[in-house]
Amino acid sequence: MPERMMRDLALLSELHRQVLMDSGRSDLLDLSRSLERLCADGDLAGAFRLVADLEPADIALLARVVTVHLHLTNLAEERLRARSLQREDGEFAGGEDTGDLTPAIAAYGPGAADRLAAMRIHPVLTAHPTEARRRAVSSALRRIALHLEAYDHPWSGPAEQAEARRHMLEDIDILQRTSTLRMTRPTPADEVKTIVTVFRQTLKDAVPRLQRRITGALGIDPVTGPADFPSIVRFGSWVGGDRDGNPFVTAEVTRETVAQHAGEALRILTEAVDHVARTLTVDEVSTPPSTALRDALANDAAAYPRLVGEITKDSPREPHRQKLLIIAARLEATRIEQVGLAYDGPEECLTDLRLVQESLVAAGDPRAAYGSLQDAVWMLETFGFHLAELEVRQHSQVHRAALVELLAGLPQLVDDPEAAADDAALLDRLATEGWPELDSTPSATTREVLDTLRVMAWLQQRWGRRSCGRYIVSFSQSAAHLVGVRALASLAVGSRPLELDVVPLFETGADLAAAAQTLEDWLSLESTRRWVDERDRAVEVMLGYSDSAKDVGPTSATLGLHAAQSALVDWADRNRLTLTLFHGRGGSLGRGGGPLGRAIAAQPTGSVDGRFKVTEQGEVIFARYSDVRIAQQHLERVASAVLLTDASTHASAREDARQRYAQMAERLDEASRSAFRSLVETEEFADFFAECSPLDLLADLRLGSRPARRSGVEHGRSLDDLRAIPWVFAWSMTRVNLPGWFGLGTGLAALGDLDEARRAYREWPVFSALIDVAEMSLAKTDARLAARFLELGGRPAIAERLLSELELTRTLLLDLLGQEDMLDRKPHLRTAVALRRPFVDVLSVLQLRCLREVRSAGADGEEQSPWREPLLLTVNGLAAGLQNTG
Repeated sequence: MPERMMRDLALLSELHRQVLMDSGRSDLLDLSRSLERLCADGDLAGAFRLVADLEPADIALLARVVTVHLHLTNLAEERLRARSLQREDGEFAGGEDTGDLTPAIAAYGPGAADRLAAMRIHPVLTAHPTEARRRAVSSALRRIALHLEAYDHPWSGPAEQAEARRHMLEDIDILQRTSTLRMTRPTPADEVKTIVTVFRQTLKDAVPRLQRRITGALGIDPVTGPADFPSIVRFGSWVGGDRDGNPFVTAEVTRETVAQHAGEALRILTEAVDHVARTLTVDEVSTPPSTALRDALANDAAAYPRLVGEITKDSPREPHRQKLLIIAARLEATRIEQVGLAYDGPEECLTDLRLVQESLVAAGDPRAAYGSLQDAVWMLETFGFHLAELEVRQHSQVHRAALVELLAGLPQLVDDPEAAADDAALLDRLATEGWPELDSTPSATTREVLDTLRVMAWLQQRWGRRSCGRYIVSFSQSAAHLVGVRALASLAVGSRPLELDVVPLFETGADLAAAAQTLEDWLSLESTRRWVDERDRAVEVMLGYSDSAKDVGPTSATLGLHAAQSALVDWADRNRLTLTLFHGRGGSLGRGGGPLGRAIAAQPTGSVDGRFKVTEQGEVIFARYSDVRIAQQHLERVASAVLLTDASTHASAREDARQRYAQMAERLDEASRSAFRSLVETEEFADFFAECSPLDLLADLRLGSRPARRSGVEHGRSLDDLRAIPWVFAWSMTRVNLPGWFGLGTGLAALGDLDEARRAYREWPVFSALIDVAEMSLAKTDARLAARFLELGGRPAIAERLLSELELTRTLLLDLLGQEDMLDRKPHLRTAVALRRPFVDVLSVLQLRCLREVRSAGADGEEQSPWREPLLLTVNGLAAGLQNTG
């Protein structure tokens, strides 16, 4: 562990101990220390004996103590990352390269500047419920981090350090006494507030910092050149738009979400422009305005006489400042919807800012033109007036049900509504020619589908097309599923304008394999061809990582996604389309998680092409965007990876490796898929999973607004509609981590000699990424604890099968890597896991005790069991310790 992190963690741990001593709970401290030692020494039997006689209240308090320690450990590590970035010493890279653009630009060669200028990085923030921390806990940790920064500041003397120490003790005391459990489920509006806070606290500053890094790496003179370099980042959001299985996201919620987005974007822009205006005090003698700027001010005086009069009085003979103050006032008027003064759209505002820049340059002051004013320009290009592009998502079967109902009201046109809802040609005609008059009134469910499309049209009229234009169709399985959305839109909005981008989402193994043919059928329809031509033949397709892994296992899902992407690239090339692949990656290792730079490098040739769009979910949002410096570095890493992925030498080597190892991948795919499907199709497997894990209790954590199952049922024993997040989360609790590795051992065994696999690991990025994710997942497993959890399932044969595959996978993976243990060649990650392991093991021991007690109460007594709350506290603590549970 780096010395500075050891120092921080030692201080925080000392303060935590003092808090416990001062509160009279030294017994908890002694007990937790004893348990940690036993777990560190591998004496699980001793640990179980130590907790055997504890009461529920004692376990709850003990779980809180260990959880707070893990939160403080995470804080110390995050601070090390931020400080390492600030000093640019590379001390902590978190398991990835530093993401410096300079070597990536050199590797790409000539044309790197043009490639970067055309690049689009598009993170999409989602409310997928994998962030187990309450906002109160996050806020307390943020305060502690600020006090720790003050304590450690080189200018802080004894008095300042004493004050910072006092504040840290106070906040650690508050943290220790704060319940980690949510009492109420968050609403979509609460989730929107959380996402907006990320923009306010970090992203508004991270974007211009990223742009400065890019222009600096390209050697662009910061005084004369950055205005020519556009912002390369665009943000999206599903929060308030994703209604797939979430009945609480309605058309009204979507409308209010965009209103909040717009309010925050305009507040950010107003503050940025006002700041530039207040500091830009150059006068007309030293910096004469251009003729264009004089004319603009004259026009403003005629249009807004009172405003311009006040500004001129307060800032006489400072025309550049005057114009910027007018821009700031108009942005504020746009936010509060003041008719007459508000901007029509971001393009008009950008024209005004460019006018000021050009005037400053013409007056010989490019430094002022391309300083903070340029940062404001980049912010406007990135956020517009909408902050993040809100995307709507709904399940294909919801659309189909609405169509069946509506088509039943057209007996003169349709004989069989069920068949008609799957008739892509009929739906295409309805999309292009409109609907006949409907006699019946739609049901509430169907009306909500239509109202969503109507709201999208209204939002575009109010805030511009970028505010809300994409409509993602979950479980897209046919052309009818896609054109059906356009047919519904035709009915909902009629002749009113709606620029609708229908985005298919392919999720299961079978759907991914058939994706290219589904799209070919879709492209043959007139409504699709019209839309493609209107969009300059640009098409977006989304790929689901988590559901495909839950469907066919992690190994087959990775290889299947890779094959599907290659097929989609070929399809786009054949049809002269510009394809953007949207990657629905989760934060956990079982849902496509892991180092993003490695994942980008593994993409098939032609699938990136300067455009990378990806979901950012749950705890990943806070890991990557909670600190300005970390956020900037993350975005820089993505830009570097996208640039390198497109470099000709990398692309050629990657393509050669794909062809060279195609047969090996086929054998691996077949064997691993068979092993995975055989397991999950085993009779009573769903019951086994529910009984050996806290699966049925996860809903009580109230992590997000949406139910754990698409059907809305919170509990049950079927895997069919269980979402991928609780699937992964529950397996991580058992310390099995099945979604990250199961089937890989059988697949490697089917290869026989591992020499080819070793070469593939060195030469083929997609295979090395697959192995690295499995290695990390296995590093967080514990076979001894896993065996005890699996005993609770009451099916020894299934448990033995799981443990045998775990041992096989572990043995063959270490053989392939040539290592004695997991993460031997990744010291940062190895240290991070080892640092937390004794405390994570303590929580697992406590959870096992609680889970046994809850199960012993029987189905009727589980709800009232006093062991239920301490069990949930251990789940929260394990989420903090394992870090990528969802």
